[in-house]
Amino acid sequence: MAFNEQLAMRIREQLNLFPEDFTEKKMFGGLSFLYKGKMTVGIIKEDLAVRIIQSKMDIELAKDSVRPMDFTKRPMKEFVYVSQDGFKTETELLHYIELGLEHAKSKL
Repeated sequence: MAFNEQLAMRIREQLNLFPEDFTEKKMFGGLSFLYKGKMTVGIIKEDLAVRIIQSKMDIELAKDSVRPMDFTKRPMKEFVYVSQDGFKTETELLHYIELGLEHAKSKL
């Protein structure tokens, strides 16, 4: 499985800031972080994969570092990839984790 282990460590550190419990699961050839069985964020190679509620998709897709997740060669609903330029700082990474958690909670 090829994914950025350093990014996984950064995500784990950020998740420790939340009162919620997260689990890890191998998905999409990478590693995903789940809340109550729902994917929040994941790592596929060097990219961050994020679940985002539909009402926020256009805002996020307008960013240069964000593109539709096309793992299946077609855009996947409420999924985006974020390139490394989009999560250089811990604040930027936290933003995407919060979006992913918001999406997971919306599906419970």
